[in-house]
Amino acid sequence: MNIHFRDLDYLILSHGHLDHTWGLIYLISYYTEALIEKIDYNTLTLVAHPSTFLAKKLEGIKQIGSLISQEELSRHFKMKLSKEPQWLTEKLVFLGEIERKNDFEAKSPIGKVVKDDFEEDDYSIDDSALVYRSAKGLVIITGCSHSGICNIVEYAKKICNDDRIIDIIGGFHLLNPEKKQLEGTLKYLEKIKPREVHACHCTDLKSKIALSQVTNLKEVGVGQTLEYK
Repeated sequence: MNIHFRDLDYLILSHGHLDHTWGLIYLISYYTEALIEKIDYNTLTLVAHPSTFLAKKLEGIKQIGSLISQEELSRHFKMKLSKEPQWLTEKLVFLGEIERKNDFEAKSPIGKVVKDDFEEDDYSIDDSALVYRSAKGLVIITGCSHSGICNIVEYAKKICNDDRIIDIIGGFHLLNPEKKQLEGTLKYLEKIKPREVHACHCTDLKSKIALSQVTNLKEVGVGQTLEYK
């Protein structure tokens, strides 16, 4: 794509789980090597929810959160941690903390989150998304959608003041979902009628088949380029 890591302006984290943050280790290594070799690079800004770097754990697994601390990351990147939406450009916004208003999503915790000297159920309050505001409507880009894909779309519409949904790309958090969640998601998407949907990460085959019955579901994969104007 001819986009070089040395020229990046922003790095956006969808949430703090290790499978969405452990690439940071390699990026830090890359930039450190550039310093050693005296190669110039742009110091990017890391954007995320303030709870992204809290310790997270599952039963039998000591850490499912970021393997690198916020303190360590601040030595390598500019940090912008915000619950509020952050406009990165005139057309691109990081949503911050997603409002959770429906009754069929984001109801089950994933392990525990550690806060100071106590633990509590982790409802992934740090889960967020990006929205690209095109001339024809909104393109919503998600990570896992732990906060609920429908909650995310509704909040995107509110922040951007636009009800037109061009595309929804990314994880839908529909891995063996409960019947109520899947049915609620299908009814919602049928109602809002997005032009296209590119469901991938954490969306199982059964859910994709169901989604294809109510919306224009498209194939998506590594190396694919999608353009919006």
